[in-house]
Amino acid sequence: MTDQRMRLFAFDFQAPAHLSAGLWRHPLDQGHRYNDLQYWVDYAKMIEEARFDGVFFADNSGYQDVYQGSVDAGLADAAQIPAQDPFMVISAMAAATKHIGFGVTASTSYEQPYALARRFATLDHLTKGRIGWNVVTSYAGSAGRNLGTGALPHSERYAMAAEHLEVCFKLWESSWDEDAIVRDAERCVYVEPSRVHPINHHGKYFDVPGIGQFAPSPQRSPVIFEAGTSPKGIALAAQTAEAVFVNAVTIAALKRQVDALRKGAAEAGRDPRSLKVLQMLNVIVAPTDEEAQAKYDTYRSLVSYAGAMARYSGWTGVDMSQFDPDVPLKNVKTDGGQSTISLFTEVDSGKDWTPRDIAEFIGIAGTGPSIVGSPTTVADELCRWVDESGADGFNLASAVKYQDLADFIEHVVPVLQKRGRMWTEYDEGSTLREKLHGAGNARLLADHPARRLGAPLVDAP
Repeated sequence: MTDQRMRLFAFDFQAPAHLSAGLWRHPLDQGHRYNDLQYWVDYAKMIEEARFDGVFFADNSGYQDVYQGSVDAGLADAAQIPAQDPFMVISAMAAATKHIGFGVTASTSYEQPYALARRFATLDHLTKGRIGWNVVTSYAGSAGRNLGTGALPHSERYAMAAEHLEVCFKLWESSWDEDAIVRDAERCVYVEPSRVHPINHHGKYFDVPGIGQFAPSPQRSPVIFEAGTSPKGIALAAQTAEAVFVNAVTIAALKRQVDALRKGAAEAGRDPRSLKVLQMLNVIVAPTDEEAQAKYDTYRSLVSYAGAMARYSGWTGVDMSQFDPDVPLKNVKTDGGQSTISLFTEVDSGKDWTPRDIAEFIGIAGTGPSIVGSPTTVADELCRWVDESGADGFNLASAVKYQDLADFIEHVVPVLQKRGRMWTEYDEGSTLREKLHGAGNARLLADHPARRLGAPLVDAP
């Protein structure tokens, strides 16, 4: 398979609803089964049979409580709440599959690196090298309040993230030699002490002097995913990420993000192509374009304005209840109003966007674009997004949980496979890193900064 193959992940959240607002009411939505282990096992089997690269679990350490100064609208629409810890289902999903990878979100703001490194190493062992970490710094004020850490400034969150990664990389890559476990019965030595080393990390945010608790796992370090789009987020991703999750609303905007990330990777001394870029989008497919449009119209009729605004207020930090739903935001003379509209000028710069327009747009699978059409129409668009932007693939969201993913697998996957844009059989190694970078690349690539162990592994952006 050539590099024309799309990298494709199912994008989900361990909750009744993820990005869509109000669509949990659709009769085919299965989000209410979020706490049913068999649901996630069947989910894993389904995407593996379709030859996806894996599943990417978003997560949030807090909840959406900016809209109307309360969590009430978020609760009413199950806006990523109630939510479960995504780590817990991975072992069961992995036991039922052999090939798909698992990207799991964890925050550097609220996790201790020593403990988190062990959790990821454990999952890397148990999945035989199919685990990845989506590194986030967390934005929700509710997380800082409830976890007792307070809210760090944006720039400081990224400095902490850089050091957090440095500690984890030291634990994964350099604490244990590859041959540390000897199982020498004659000498009664299971681990050769001289082959296990303290990392002696003493930094601004973390003090970790000792050795790692865990043996080297198949990948040693999990695949590092990141999603930052600010200058500091891009700088950190360019240095440390192996795959970047982006959310552009047009192909032109996606290309700008891809180019900026690859330029940053080159400046960090890395092969720009070693940084895989995955675009979030949603697909609504049916046998014909007309049927797909009718399905989309049904989805739109279910969108909850309050649920959409609860999510958007949380994402932007701006309480959208202060604005009239039907007054264009360009007429609102506040910095907050202008900042919330900027994303949507990419979609239609001539449109006078109102809060209601934004709610209708994001109510179906969030701020990512939706592709609506027949299998051929959808496949054409997916290929166009990749070919014209230089991105490597997609995180595929679902407006109606499970059903949209099943429809995509039934209708679109065969078209992409016939075109050589998806696997028909897995043929690029057994680990998640090999799925992204090719067989024989189970370990961090040679140009990754974490392979240079003689100096700090990450320069804080």
